[in-house]
Amino acid sequence: MLTKMCFFWYYSTMIKATAKLLVALNGNVKKDQIAAGLAWGLLLGLVPIGILWIALFIVTFFFNHNHGTKIFGMAFIKLLMLIPGPNQLPLIPQAIDALGWYILNLESLNPVLTSMYNMPFVPFTKFNNTLIAGGVICGIILWIPSFFLSMALIPLYRNNIAPKIRESKAVKKILKFPLLKLIDTAMKG
Repeated sequence: MLTKMCFFWYYSTMIKATAKLLVALNGNVKKDQIAAGLAWGLLLGLVPIGILWIALFIVTFFFNHNHGTKIFGMAFIKLLMLIPGPNQLPLIPQAIDALGWYILNLESLNPVLTSMYNMPFVPFTKFNNTLIAGGVICGIILWIPSFFLSMALIPLYRNNIAPKIRESKAVKKILKFPLLKLIDTAMKG
């Protein structure tokens, strides 16, 4: 029963996040806010959920970005992390684990990691876990490229793809339903 409830909650959250993303993309939201939200979602999606993830999630609220796109990006990355590789294990977590192992076993970082481990609250973040270390490093490395890639793709979507979707026969038929027409009016905004 609990599994069904979690499954329903996850997919209803994904649907809400997708709707917020569409509203942001088609609305009057600045493209840099959308891009920053997607970049934060990438970072949060690559880090396993724990104390460090919660701290990063709280930190994101101090920055100006679209929270709906952050949730969408995070959920999308979490779904991508489930795709199996050739040996039937998830592919992306294997790469993140290998990166984390490499970072944690660098001789030059041993004194820094040892001093971090001896600090009062830092060990609770489990930074010495290969998945967490690899996720944080990979997320930080990919944050700027994902931000600029999103900044480049958003105008392409708004100028080329969105008008074609809005003018398609399928969308016009769907918008004849009263509830969906109300949602479309809200999206136009």
